[in-house]
Amino acid sequence: MLLLISTLIAVFTLFGLCGGMIDPARGTAMAMLVYILPFLLGGNVLTAIYWIARRRWHWLVIPAIPLLFSIPYIGTNYQPGFFHDGETDHSGIKVATYNVALFGRETSGFKALDILAEMKRENVDILCLQEYLDTSGDKINSDSYKEYFPYFCFGRSDMIIYSRYPIERHEVIDFGPTNNSGMWADININERIVRVYNVHLETTGFNGTLHRIAKMETKGQSVEDNAVINAIYGSYTRGMAIRARQADLVANEIQQSHYPAIVCGDFNDVPYSYVYNTMLGDLVDGFKECGKGLMYTFTGKKIVRIDYIFHDKNLVGESYYKTDLTYSDHYPVFMKILF
Repeated sequence: MLLLISTLIAVFTLFGLCGGMIDPARGTAMAMLVYILPFLLGGNVLTAIYWIARRRWHWLVIPAIPLLFSIPYIGTNYQPGFFHDGETDHSGIKVATYNVALFGRETSGFKALDILAEMKRENVDILCLQEYLDTSGDKINSDSYKEYFPYFCFGRSDMIIYSRYPIERHEVIDFGPTNNSGMWADININERIVRVYNVHLETTGFNGTLHRIAKMETKGQSVEDNAVINAIYGSYTRGMAIRARQADLVANEIQQSHYPAIVCGDFNDVPYSYVYNTMLGDLVDGFKECGKGLMYTFTGKKIVRIDYIFHDKNLVGESYYKTDLTYSDHYPVFMKILF
């Protein structure tokens, strides 16, 4: 029985590692395995310990193979940082991305100003915000930000890019009939143009589904367990398919650009997924390059990494980290890129 369980866990892990290469529209089940990879890896570790304890060295190969193949995946979430000494005095720019959750729709403007203060402390040069709201009561947030960030441009709805360097042009990436979108801005950094992308991809729909179910139950409507499972599964698969098309659209925009790219945003998807791999393309994952420790960007109970900064291979990253700013359900992510 343990041999069978060990083999099944190993096989599902290998399929999960390949799931990010499968378009969710063509292989939903395999693409879904990416989301449970941490649990599958944990299962492989437990079975490896079991075979070691039993001294069945020939069966130890079964969990060892998927664990070895998982090293690149583990690197997207955890970096020991042995060779990353942090920031130096070398000239560069600091880039940040932050889903600010509409500043909680508070009316005093305090959250927006405190977030600005955090960006000043971190010496941020380019700031990409998602779920941005420009008004807090009678205050205009962009008016408060422009003393530190003299240049800014709006995307569709709740997107903005702030910059301390001149923005020469910008454009919206329209995802169609959805609340999500993307944008890019060509920023002149000491006579060198860099195209900065700010994207907010489709949500999972998980929280919305749970909210609707809870609302039905408060009204006295019974909801069967299988109906809940089907609703959650349907939300996840629908969100996966929509995000995949959005990622294809953004990736195509990046490939057509003649300028080196920096890609920031809330992808609403985990490392090694189809969305992650598509958005990454030929770019560099900043965390894998110069991050340290365990990287997760969601403040809830789910320890997941869904906010990213990627960059062109012609650029070099020096540091990559998050801070524990808790004004949103996301953490802000920072990266220093050398110029």
